[in-house]
Amino acid sequence: MWSGAPATGDFGQQVRALRVDAGLSQEALAHAGGVSVRALADMERGRTRGPQRRTVQALAEALGLDDAAAGRLERAAALGRPRTAPAPAVHTALALPRDLHDFTAREPALARLEDLAQRADPARAAVNVVTGQPGLGKTAFAVRAAHRLAPRFPDGQYALDLHGMDPEPTTPRDALARLLRALGVPPAAIPADTDDRSGLWRSMVGDRRVLVLLDNAADEDQIRPLLPGDGPSLTIVTSRNSLAGLESVHRTDLALLRREEAVQLLTRIIGPERIQAETQAARDLADLCGHLPLAVRIAGQRLHSRPHERLDKLVARLAAEGRRLDGLQAGNLRIRAAFALSYRQLPPAARTFLRRASLAAGPDFSPATVALLADLPHGDAAARAEELTDAGLLQSDPAAERYRFHDLLKLYAAEQTEAEDDPLEREAALDRAARWMLRRATAAALRFDVEHHQGAPHGDPDPGGAPLDREEARAWLENERHQWLAALRRAHDTGHHRQVLDTAEAMHWFSDLNQHWELWAEVFRRSADAARALGDTREEAVHLNYLAWAYNLCLHDPHAALTTADAALVAARDSQDELQVGWALGYGAGALHRLGRADEAHARLREAARCLGAQSSPQARLAELTVLNTLGAHLRQAGRTGEALDIHRRCADICGSGIPGMPDGLIAMYHAVAHQQIGNDLAAMGRSQEAEPPLRRALAHFETAQMPAWAEPARLDLGRVLSALRHPEARQTLLAARDALAALRSPLQSDAASALALDELTTGS
Repeated sequence: MWSGAPATGDFGQQVRALRVDAGLSQEALAHAGGVSVRALADMERGRTRGPQRRTVQALAEALGLDDAAAGRLERAAALGRPRTAPAPAVHTALALPRDLHDFTAREPALARLEDLAQRADPARAAVNVVTGQPGLGKTAFAVRAAHRLAPRFPDGQYALDLHGMDPEPTTPRDALARLLRALGVPPAAIPADTDDRSGLWRSMVGDRRVLVLLDNAADEDQIRPLLPGDGPSLTIVTSRNSLAGLESVHRTDLALLRREEAVQLLTRIIGPERIQAETQAARDLADLCGHLPLAVRIAGQRLHSRPHERLDKLVARLAAEGRRLDGLQAGNLRIRAAFALSYRQLPPAARTFLRRASLAAGPDFSPATVALLADLPHGDAAARAEELTDAGLLQSDPAAERYRFHDLLKLYAAEQTEAEDDPLEREAALDRAARWMLRRATAAALRFDVEHHQGAPHGDPDPGGAPLDREEARAWLENERHQWLAALRRAHDTGHHRQVLDTAEAMHWFSDLNQHWELWAEVFRRSADAARALGDTREEAVHLNYLAWAYNLCLHDPHAALTTADAALVAARDSQDELQVGWALGYGAGALHRLGRADEAHARLREAARCLGAQSSPQARLAELTVLNTLGAHLRQAGRTGEALDIHRRCADICGSGIPGMPDGLIAMYHAVAHQQIGNDLAAMGRSQEAEPPLRRALAHFETAQMPAWAEPARLDLGRVLSALRHPEARQTLLAARDALAALRSPLQSDAASALALDELTTGS
């Protein structure tokens, strides 16, 4: 420690002499002492004659002064402090709120905020904005952060609720008055003008290490006058609004808790014994709360106040959507009230959009969907969606123009729809959206009907905004599948049977590309019902066959598939439609095979092949190819590989010769299926070298056609062959097949895992 501090001269002269003697620049001393360069320069020039005691102590430590020298420096500073200076800061005027002992999670976000406080430039006041939807625990997070960071800000910690969700939020002028009084400025010395108050506030905290928590901010205009300019302070702002217009700030966007974090919060509130006694109920409760911290806290506080009540009792109550918001209240803590604060702040157009958005089906929606429900132009709907995102009431997709509710907030918006919207108007909105959705879905799906439709289909409700090609049509059908399925349900339930049939028929070819969608069973079940309601036995047979396909390949339910195929067979024979008879026999055979009734399956397939072979239509040729490919596969599995190979080569020859009236692209798909089957036949005969090329051709076609439900089984077949050949691509091919089949929820995923394990065993990798 150094004791050679000059005994004469004012504070600024002493600081400068000590700095020069220590060989430090202004920048180095400012950084070490935690003050800005500007503040240090003002001290040395005499502009600041009496800095605070904590500032002097920090400079003395940075200069390495002993106690005596530090005391002399403090006395010089004290002489420079005017007698009329404000009284010492009253730290209890705006004291930090109580930190919750059961605060849970958020450690990464807290660590980032601590890092910000540690690395911040002492010359520039740091600002961190904490935003997110209602109920995320923004205030609790900010309070926990403020308490954790308090030792870094010895000149004071202040918290101010700005009442941003009140009808009349705190004005910047009033907020500044409270902040200045907390610093010790007498009321009579506080300027009348807002700008003057803001200037005084900035000048007083410019060289102080203070932490300011501005909670529940309304908007940028409220916040800007309250932010310090230069200096080593940190301001934490919380708001439900994004405050996107605030310049040069750091951001903390809080997310929902993970399930285990939500259970941990419940554990800290009600104790580990009750959680351990009902572990699954605790998980279910966390899920029903949507992992929203406020909802989890309310559930926990409710249970804490009722120590003898079981968790599964509250789970049963919250499981009913109509009672969930009622169940999430404990004393004056109510989830509905939290949402209402934000809802009341919205302008009328945004309220209407929020209510109508709750009518959209599925986990997310596009502005176009709500434009239909709210009868708005698309541009207005997009603007309202962004407005609600900035207000923390919707979450936007990172890549697409799509939005989603939190589950509880959607329930609240649906309540407001029931309370505020005329029932007839609401039903008219749903009808309007359903008609539009089904027309767009039908037109988009027809782009995949290679048998009957070439070029752009007719009937789209907005030709100017319709998908331009198959790729755009596929994206629309996938993104909006919850909406058009809901529209199909509405058309079915309201008796619009022809519209249901037309849409389902249009979906027939598209469904082949997405066999992993379980919704096809519902689509074709409703279309079969519609055909029956119209008294059209032939169309009933067609759509029962589609439904049997869905039970076989989408839901993997052979019992339902067999029952449905038998019903289709009856309807087909009643309507004397031999094509549908052949399809029904084929689908029934597929179900019998899955049920382990191989001989019956083979008999039906041979009957189907005879039935279809006797017909001359191009459609019968395609059906015959399907039946023959299936029959060959069953024979191969029965060990009759020679017969299987002959059948599959016959299929390839039919495809190679072409089918009059059928487009080349469709025949190429059937040809790829034949290649896959030939490759598998050769592999079963131990001829792996010959099996590889046809399997690669099949996989390449399915990938090019973007048919994952077809491509991934072919990838698995190829991986097995490559493994038998000890090919270096085997492991990677099998890994890709396993992961993709798992994503498709295919029963073949276990086969892929077994093939991968066998490959690792044989290769030792």
